[in-house]
Amino acid sequence: MKVLLVNGSSHPKGCTNRALEEVAKALNEEGIDTLIYHIPNREMNDCIACLSCRKTGKCVFDDAVNEFTAMAKDADGFVFGTPVYYAHPTGKLLAFMDRAFYSAKQNFAHKPAAAVSSSRRAGNVTSMDVINKHFSISEMPIISSNYWNEVHGQKPEDVEKDEEGLATMYALGKNMAWILKCIEAGKKAGIEIPQNVKKATNFIK
Repeated sequence: MKVLLVNGSSHPKGCTNRALEEVAKALNEEGIDTLIYHIPNREMNDCIACLSCRKTGKCVFDDAVNEFTAMAKDADGFVFGTPVYYAHPTGKLLAFMDRAFYSAKQNFAHKPAAAVSSSRRAGNVTSMDVINKHFSISEMPIISSNYWNEVHGQKPEDVEKDEEGLATMYALGKNMAWILKCIEAGKKAGIEIPQNVKKATNFIK
């Protein structure tokens, strides 16, 4: 089994990465492979709703999004991490997630996911809420910890002092591993993934 952990910060080795490392540590202890994927610091287009992905199976902007969604197809779980900007995730992460989930929702459905955030002081819970909405609309079990999935600090050295935050990340990894093993056991027991049909309307017809 493998979990992809996405770093939506502009800093590959900043506070968000330190939080993701702690989640990965717990997952690795449970025999689950991990990969921390840092979204490149390059131009990131927003979704333009062109519907091209409905025909081609990938986003019309051929960049990190298509690279990641190809990887997501073989992943078993996900953790998306972000620093907090004005009580919301980074614009880069949101554009990345909007396009990834819109163009390749099938690669995420029924796989567990979690949101992680880092901040100097506040805004974490609202940021997590935004990220979690991508999961809840994609039939993904949302993994929780024993407190909000957040760490605090302006530098990775500060996060090292946030003992509760790091413990929360570690517990999150353990909970993710437990759910992944339960899903695997369910498959072996013959429990099938639901084949739900989506009916879309525009509230008029």
